[in-house]
Amino acid sequence: MAKKEKKIDLNNLKPEEEMKYEIAKELGYLDKVMTTGWKSLTAKESGRIGGIITKRKREEKKRSEVEQN
Repeated sequence: MAKKEKKIDLNNLKPEEEMKYEIAKELGYLDKVMTTGWKSLTAKESGRIGGIITKRKREEKKRSEVEQN
């Protein structure tokens, strides 16, 4: 039995999911993700999204450390 696809509500996402969708949109992958799901992305496309997420999280952490000092 196939796994049931759940409908994606872009207005009700966790912060890290929100970032993932935001980056997919910036890279032009959002339409593909919305129609066929994350599994439809190539390893290269997924890797790009993951790399950008990591970079942004690192920048956020650095920014918050600077603000604390």
